[in-house]
Formats: sequence, C-alpha cells, structure tokens
Amino acid sequence: MKFGVLAPSLRDVDLIVRAEELGYDFCWAPDSQMIYPNPFVVLALAATRTHSIRLGTGLAVAGLRLAPALANAISTVSQLAPGRVFLGVGTGNTAMRTIGQRPMPIAPFREYLHVVKELLDGNEVEFAHDESSSLTRFQSPDLIPSEGQRIPIQVGAIGPRAQRLAGEVGDGIVTSFPRGGTISEVRDRITAGTKGRNLDGFEIYALMNLLLLEPGESLTSQRAIQQCGSAIMANVHYLVDLHRETGADPPTYVQPIWDDYLSFHATRDTDRAHQQLHQSHYAYLDPDEERFITPEIIRNFCLAGQPHEIIERLHELEGEGLHGVNFALPTDAAPAIVETFASQVIDAYDR
Repeated sequence: MKFGVLAPSLRDVDLIVRAEELGYDFCWAPDSQMIYPNPFVVLALAATRTHSIRLGTGLAVAGLRLAPALANAISTVSQLAPGRVFLGVGTGNTAMRTIGQRPMPIAPFREYLHVVKELLDGNEVEFAHDESSSLTRFQSPDLIPSEGQRIPIQVGAIGPRAQRLAGEVGDGIVTSFPRGGTISEVRDRITAGTKGRNLDGFEIYALMNLLLLEPGESLTSQRAIQQCGSAIMANVHYLVDLHRETGADPPTYVQPIWDDYLSFHATRDTDRAHQQLHQSHYAYLDPDEERFITPEIIRNFCLAGQPHEIIERLHELEGEGLHGVNFALPTDAAPAIVETFASQVIDAYDR
C-alpha cells in the first residue's frame, strides 16, 4: 500500500518535505482555481526541496487548460524531479462548478486525455480547438520525458463511464469511496474499458475520508467531528450538484440527512449558492453544517477507528486491489494528523 498527502497550499510544501521524511510515498496538489493556488507552482517548489517522494496533481482539471498547456505544465515539473512525477487529471467537479460551469463530458475528456498522453510520449497528435484542428507536437526536446522518466496518467473517475475510460486510456485511476463504488466494482469497470489493452502496472488509488480515533474516543466527540466533517460535507456537496443537474436520487449512505440538507441549501442566496456550497471544500467544517455530521454519516463516509482498526481495514482494501490511498484532511489539523498517521499506521503497516 502506498500512502499520500494532500498539498492544497503553498505553505504545504513544508508538509511535503516532512511527509517524505515520515515515509509517505506520494503527494497530490489539488487544482481548484477559486480555492487553491496553482498546483504546478506547489509541485515545482516541492520538487526543489524533496528527493524521493512522488509528485503529481490530484487532480488537474481538464476544463481549465488546453490539453497542450496541461502537458507542458506537468512536463516542466518533471524536469525538476525526473522520474518521480505523475499526472492525475479529472473533469473538475468543484473547480468548474465554483465558476458556474459543468465538468467536461466524457467524450471530449477522452480526446483531451489522448492529446495529453501523445504529447507526453513525444508523439505528434491532431489537436482540435475552436472548430479547427492541426497537427501539434512538443518542439523542444526538453519537454519530452526521456527514457525511464515517463509521466504516468492517472484518470480521476467516480462514475462508471469515467472508470471505464480510465481502463481504456489511463495508467491508473483515482477514485473515491463510497462514491466510486466498491473496489470490485471499480476493477470490473476498468477491465470492461480496456478493450483488450494490457493492464500490467495499472494502479488504483483512492481519496478517502479519515477519522483516526484517540483511545476511548467516540464518534460524537467534538475533535472527531472536526477532523472528518469537512471531508464528509465535500462529498455531500458533490451529491447535491449531481442531484440538481440530473435529478439523481441520493445513495443510501447519505439518505439519513438528505432532505434536511436540501432544505438548508435552499435557504442560500440563489446567485451565490454555487459558491457557498463549496466554500469550505475539504478545508474546514462550516459551522452551519456541523449538525449533519452524525455517527451514522461518519460510519458511511469514513475510514474510521483506532489505529489497529485502520490498519486492518487498509490490509483488506489492499487485498481487494487498492494500490494507494490519500486522505482529505482539514487545513489547520493536517500537519498533526500526518504526523500521527505516520507513527501509528504507516510505521506499523507491513508493506
């Protein structure tokens, strides 16, 4: 099992450096232009201060940049940390919706990934934009990763169609539990999308919500609620957007709070509801939303328990086919949780 950290701000470069010392395997710089700084700046700074930890986006948003621009950005970071850079890329749930736009549909996302992949492999590719297309390639050899320094592409995929697309074009997948389904379901969808493509080396990563309990602590403690509350509500916010756009019924694991939350959301300023829904995104628990963090919801959304219980569950997930895990942590508490998780879980985990 590989363990990661999130680095959503410039000050988290120090956290990446410390995570490398603690034995973490990789870091993700998230991409949401109205919430976080530019992820490639974060990764570039981290590249100059680290030596072994793998660096990548989690996830770069397709709709924010032309495909050649994204390929250029991650290739530039790779020049600073050759052989340890990867590209996680998705359609952009929060990043697009905070500016009133929808995530990129699957068909253009497939073409987007194709262009990025071909450019990073040093190939010439047909690139279409504004109703015209032309052949394009990197003209500077410095932008083409050299032999042994290939940049793997991890496809962000929650829904079945995106998970099949990951199997079709990706080197790995980044999904989320429970929204993305079980690992068995994810693997079946990946396999269905391969169309016979060899999946040797393909890896499954997950963004999960973590609640590492202290001895004797219950799910109702204020500390526990604050540790996992922001991540839980980020998942709820995604489901609200999905419901509003498609009319999709909520999954069973969110039904206990669903009607009450929709009523609460309806009281927001109509012109700014899309901003307010995501304003606390993974960073902190909105005080107005704290009442929705119940023990039942925590059990539904979180990897929760004492350290030995977390280790046991992670071993089960690894046995089912999960290769790596990262956790969305509240901003202020993240450094302390990263330290505690390393000493109580990573150091005790048999890898």
